[in-house]
Amino acid sequence: MKYVKSYLISLEFLGFRFSGWQKQTNAKTLHDMVDKSLSFVIQTADYKTIGVGRTDAKVSATGYVFQLFVTKALSEKDFLPALNANFPPDFRAKSLVEVALTFTIINAPKVKEYHYYFSFGTENHPFAAPFMVNLATNLDIPQMQKGAKLFEGTHYFHKYCTKPSEKTIFKRTIECCEIVENTLLTASFFPKQSYVLRVKGKGFLRYQIRLMMATLVELGKGNLSLSAIENSLKEDNDRQYLRTIAPGSGLQLYKVDFEGLH
Repeated sequence: MKYVKSYLISLEFLGFRFSGWQKQTNAKTLHDMVDKSLSFVIQTADYKTIGVGRTDAKVSATGYVFQLFVTKALSEKDFLPALNANFPPDFRAKSLVEVALTFTIINAPKVKEYHYYFSFGTENHPFAAPFMVNLATNLDIPQMQKGAKLFEGTHYFHKYCTKPSEKTIFKRTIECCEIVENTLLTASFFPKQSYVLRVKGKGFLRYQIRLMMATLVELGKGNLSLSAIENSLKEDNDRQYLRTIAPGSGLQLYKVDFEGLH
């Protein structure tokens, strides 16, 4: 198919009722919903969509991006309202930017920022479930904040990945990893105090952030030491991935920054 235009579309969605981005048999996925909605808007042209990466089941995004190849030019003024009118209410397209046909969203240099929202103690209002994970225990937040900083820099993340392939590269660099009070995501039914784990880097492994979050929770409970985290990131770690994975509903792809694109 000879596509004549390529665009990057910034998208936000609530992922709580979906089985992640990637299309699957007998599962409701984000990619399926995007393509289905596009089919009502781009009726007289062929198109193809590629996402910036996979997301896990129930994971949401305020800054997901997908690339659209199409056989006709699109106008942001007309296209975005039409697409949003055909999206379900838990989706919203925010911007449309033309890029070269040679641009490849998967291989393009980029930095992703993820947020993981959580609270602890008193059980949350049920309405908070799609956005935030509640831990029914006391957590030592200052200790968790120290632990989060240990992930910054270049380390070996064998223990923070599930089902790697023979070609998986475990040596990764995290630019920022911190736990701060949550002031970004608010609602009347949220607890009075909640927190967010902010993680920023160029590439992440399968379940990496959720495994990191689960490890920090164990640290906050007193079941793990800071030195245990330090040792888990060394090249000579036992390379057995950690078994506890934090729930997907607390995770959000906050934004994607492409290097060299303005």
